[in-house]
Amino acid sequence: MTELRKILYVEDEPDIQTVARMALEMLGGYDVKVCGDGHEALREAAAYRPDLIVLDVMMPGMDGPSTLAELRRLPDLAATPVVFMTAKVQPAEIRHFLSLGVADVIAKPFDPMTLATTVQATWDRLQRDAD
Repeated sequence: MTELRKILYVEDEPDIQTVARMALEMLGGYDVKVCGDGHEALREAAAYRPDLIVLDVMMPGMDGPSTLAELRRLPDLAATPVVFMTAKVQPAEIRHFLSLGVADVIAKPFDPMTLATTVQATWDRLQRDAD
């Protein structure tokens, strides 16, 4: 089973960036790179080589689904698992996001104390499914 170490986190709200980064780094022990929008994620992701991408759905300019589509076009990132983070968590919305190929959907607002555990559980499930 591959260990989850590097997470690319894409979020446009600075306060949410700070809370999520602290939760993932301090409680999860992950190496986290934060990008403020989809364009920055596309510029930074290939060089960073994340194990997992956590992607906000609603961002100005390039939203999460558009960013996901562009990430999938990059050979080094085409198979990198992506988790959406969003306040849009009605069952139909979650089904739609999953149909885009994301590994999971995390509801906003999230609990900083359990965020790292939630992300790790998704990673563990993906690793089991791959075996």
